[in-house]
Amino acid sequence: MKNKGYIFDLDGVIVDTARFHFLAWKRTADELAFELTPELNEKLKGVSRVDSLNKILNWAGKSIPQDEFERLAKEKNEYYLSFVEQMTSADILPGIVEYIELLKANDFPVALGSASKNAPEILKKVGLFKEFDVIVDGNSVTKAKPDPEVFLVAAEELGVKKTNCVVFEDSEAGIEAANSAGMISVGLGDPEVLKDAKYVFADFTKIQDNLF
Repeated sequence: MKNKGYIFDLDGVIVDTARFHFLAWKRTADELAFELTPELNEKLKGVSRVDSLNKILNWAGKSIPQDEFERLAKEKNEYYLSFVEQMTSADILPGIVEYIELLKANDFPVALGSASKNAPEILKKVGLFKEFDVIVDGNSVTKAKPDPEVFLVAAEELGVKKTNCVVFEDSEAGIEAANSAGMISVGLGDPEVLKDAKYVFADFTKIQDNLF
């Protein structure tokens, strides 16, 4: 067993796709005659597509037939993927490549732990797919964050004790999942939103050579 492992969320941590999700969900909400605000969108970060749509329906006070639910979820993903198709290495967030290089230079294994079923495709688009020793995404697990399953599976595949894993997240649900797993949680973003994280940084350029 390796003594330490590092697990990264995808959206808003490695690549700047959070804005794509917001635009796609906002379009879905508009169709339901509901205004999705940036504040409410924060609660969708790190959450699966099905659970996100359920949240929007709950906020809108609406109930729809299953076939309509499936149509909206499918259309949201297609709209989101239209943005993904245009992604390049320019969409990688500042400092992340250098930080992964630092981990590899110190022989630490790295994993992706994301709710996104599109994660492998996105990593290939931006040229980071081969940088990860393990990829655990929405196709690999059945429970969405804040359930810790995605991180527990990643730790197991890395061969690292869960208490020796460091998780990088930009969402409340992700931080909750990391904490539930007994891992070291590092938030990327607003300290007020990510107040339950053990550490919070604006982005990876502020972390520099900190290996926690």
